[in-house]
Amino acid sequence: MYNHLTILALIPARGGSKGIPKKNIKPLAGRPLIAHSIVVALASRVIDRTIVSTDSEEIVAVAREWGAEVPFIRPAELAEDLTPDMPVFEHCLWWLKENEGYEPDVIVHLRPTGPLRTAEEIDEAIELLAACPDADSIRSVEPPPKSPYKMWMPDGKYIRPFTEIAGLKDAHTMPRQILPKVYQTTADIGVLRRTTVTEKKSVIGDRVLPYVLRRPTVDIDTPFDFVVAELLLAQEHS
Repeated sequence: MYNHLTILALIPARGGSKGIPKKNIKPLAGRPLIAHSIVVALASRVIDRTIVSTDSEEIVAVAREWGAEVPFIRPAELAEDLTPDMPVFEHCLWWLKENEGYEPDVIVHLRPTGPLRTAEEIDEAIELLAACPDADSIRSVEPPPKSPYKMWMPDGKYIRPFTEIAGLKDAHTMPRQILPKVYQTTADIGVLRRTTVTEKKSVIGDRVLPYVLRRPTVDIDTPFDFVVAELLLAQEHS
């Protein structure tokens, strides 16, 4: 609990990954991938509960072994390839309210594919949201390797700038230092109010605060990402 707010960490982890079979329990630096998220959630100073939402009995066993709660099995229709975050959050909140009468004030969204986060970063993001009552959520972000103002998109047989800046001709040729500052979201941390889900029907909302990462990160989606994550974790602990 922090500032009288009850805080739930939610780790969604479906079993049907096709790019990397059983990705969420594949070993990374001596632990199943999902365990990295569980360990930092349990190490947080302010998170009250850590719950894994999954459709897989294998993931249930691993999650419980590492200390997470798995009070329900996610319905198969909410664990398909293209299932968005919103119904997964709605199902979790509905189940907890109906079966336990439990309604957290704040939800910390920890994707298993962002294993480099720390408990200290999670706590800082929670404190950032608590300090701004008007904010709906926090998203971890980083500067992108390439500005979107330098990107192009198909236009028939030609290409055209992906986006333009009013009053600045040929922005894509300009030095990046004079282009508007932009961020890309990462898989590391999302923090949101329960009311963002229940009232705004969103896991982001309208007023989003950035939590700017101060380190490299990786969103694990390919076998190569596992290699990169291993190297970064090894460097962190060297």
